Amino acid sequence: MLLTSRALSADDATATALLNCLVREVCAPEQQLWVDGPRLLMRLPRVGVALRTGLARPPAGPTYRITAPFEERRDDGWIEAGWERLADLVAGELELAAGHANPEFLAQVAGSRRTLAALLEARPDVPGGDPYIESEQSLLAGHRFHPSPKARQGDPADWLPYSPETRARFKPHWLAVRADAVVEEGDPRAFARLGAPPLPEHLRAGHALLPAHPWQLALLADLPVYRRAVAAGIVHDLGPCGPEAAPTSSVRTAYLPDADVFCKFSLDVRITNCVRKNAWYELAGAVALDRLLGPVFARFEDCTLLAEPAYRSVALADRRLHEGLGVILREGVRGLPGTPLLSAALADPYGTLLPELPALASADGAQAWWERYVRLVARPVLRAFLDHGVVLEPHLQNVLVTVDGDGMPVRAVFRDLEGTKLTAGRWDLSHLPARVREAVTYDAALGWNRVVYCLMVNHLAEVAAAVADLHPELEDGLWRALGADLAASPHADRPQVRALLAGVPFPAKANLRTRWMRAADRSAAYVPARNPLAARPGACVSRAESR
Repeated sequence: MLLTSRALSADDATATALLNCLVREVCAPEQQLWVDGPRLLMRLPRVGVALRTGLARPPAGPTYRITAPFEERRDDGWIEAGWERLADLVAGELELAAGHANPEFLAQVAGSRRTLAALLEARPDVPGGDPYIESEQSLLAGHRFHPSPKARQGDPADWLPYSPETRARFKPHWLAVRADAVVEEGDPRAFARLGAPPLPEHLRAGHALLPAHPWQLALLADLPVYRRAVAAGIVHDLGPCGPEAAPTSSVRTAYLPDADVFCKFSLDVRITNCVRKNAWYELAGAVALDRLLGPVFARFEDCTLLAEPAYRSVALADRRLHEGLGVILREGVRGLPGTPLLSAALADPYGTLLPELPALASADGAQAWWERYVRLVARPVLRAFLDHGVVLEPHLQNVLVTVDGDGMPVRAVFRDLEGTKLTAGRWDLSHLPARVREAVTYDAALGWNRVVYCLMVNHLAEVAAAVADLHPELEDGLWRALGADLAASPHADRPQVRALLAGVPFPAKANLRTRWMRAADRSAAYVPARNPLAARPGACVSRAESR
């Protein structure tokens, strides 16, 4: 079964995400999971309900490729279990496990399903012309292991015009801000690359241009401090103009292809997990990390860390405006060798990008593609952590891979300094404010968990599964190739890598439990997931009794 050929429905995608979370965070850790031929059976241990799904193939990695139908055991038979029933069952299980309710949970799941339905209805059929932008805007179903991957605050009329899934384009909303009300760090010349509209003649002296996200500005425009600043001539509203921007997979970060610059806007809107604003310490932290990490990654030959050279905002008497209008600039992708593609688009089981790459047409080509991909993505991440104390966050939406004309990987590109951290004690950060230091550092053990989860579980396991969707006979060999590359890497003798090769379980981020507990992402728990790098065939999966 090729999952890349599956049609996407909001109901099935919502059910699949819930069950993926249930398998990873409840049933597998508590040994309530069985493979029964072409089906996966699971039991919710506290509510005492048995469920089953289709299974595309026997599992090789830490995750399962589950498929419809989704069914619940009733008396002596099986009946269909829709997404609403599954959400109720999951909520009941988590309430008993945690000892408390979460009144927001079911509404978040339902909201995510409504969002996906609206996106499917609004998405144009005709793809865009730029393969990179198309890859950024292809993620309709979102995170496969999140209970509400498309949760998005607000009315669809507010966010559809700015949604990557609708292949949207929009013009940034430009403000002219009096110089004494501008706050910025980094290289101010970076803003000159944006192709901003010319300032009106009477504002050319003593004013700076600030791009704003139109959705965000609509949320902030009625704040009294902002209105007084406009009335006093401190801020001048120039309206939407200048070059078009294409929203990327994160929604709030937009790419201006004509300028080849990304603008990471603030959005005071909850998307999936959290409100997507640029906190003041994240604005300062981005520029601080850029200065520290630039010299380090300049020595890395086969990867790129996209620079974030500057931010700009307003200095008005309301922190909501300083954070809400803060924009971080990120360098673009046009100077990279090959065609950049978002890794999440390559791994998307509902997508078509991976099958379209000529290099994957044959099993031998797909194996060679994977071996190149692993080397380019995994080795820089391990080198950054083990040699330099840098915690990259290489999850699928934070990595681009450039490819040549046949689709063979050429270079790995890492982005988003908000998720990048420094190992505490490895760097001199005494020049930074205490809150910024706190925001840019991780404890070493927490950092390693984050690296292994993002790299192995979130990223490589999903790409391997997508390759195996095309060539199922390869899946075991893909993991053997990953293990061989780690064993041949310059860091094979490090204790952390040796532990991975010995089969120590992977840490998998517990998105379902984190949502139930309403915890911050930084405080997310991890659950053990199967590490197949040293596993014998069949060692970790038990067979169900005949039913």
